[in-house]
Order: sequence, then structure tokens, then C-alpha cells
Amino acid sequence: MEVDYAITSLSRERASAESIAKCWRDHWGIENRLHYVRDTAFGEDASRIRTGAAPQIMAACRNAAIGLLRSWGCRNIAAALRDHAYHPRKLLAKLGLFKK
Repeated sequence: MEVDYAITSLSRERASAESIAKCWRDHWGIENRLHYVRDTAFGEDASRIRTGAAPQIMAACRNAAIGLLRSWGCRNIAAALRDHAYHPRKLLAKLGLFKK
């Protein structure tokens, strides 16, 4: 039998095993959909940007790019980044900055 311990702000009545498991799944969903993508597609963990506000600004830019690609229906962010890098006019046209 496996026992997991957690600290939560949920009341005793609301802290059922199901509700805590849902919180964990939601947390890992965020980790897998955003942080993992930022690291694998953008190499965020290897970034040498470490001073001032630059790390937060770069994280915001990465989040914006991921959000924009997802709003366009892209499921594979790395593939979408490669596609737009190879076809910059296509990206600029989608952004309304360039006519086809």
C-alpha cells in the first residue's frame, strides 16, 4: 500500500481523496502543458538569461508564443515552431503583418 501526504488549504470536508487527486492532476497538467513545453521546445532550463527582469520577460514571451500557437490549433508546439521558422512569411501572414 502506498501513502501520500499533502498540505492543502481545503477544509476537512472538501479534502476528499478525489478532490486532492484532482488538484494533483491539474497541477501536473499545467506542468506537462506549459513548463515541459517551455523547456523542451525553447530550451528554457539551458537559458543563460539570469539577471534583472529578463528571465521573467523571456518566460512571458515563451508563454505568449505557446498560447498563440495553441489558439491556432497547434498541438505539437516544437513542430509548429520549426514550421514557422522555416516559413516566416506564413507566420507574419497569420499575425496580419504580411500579405500572402
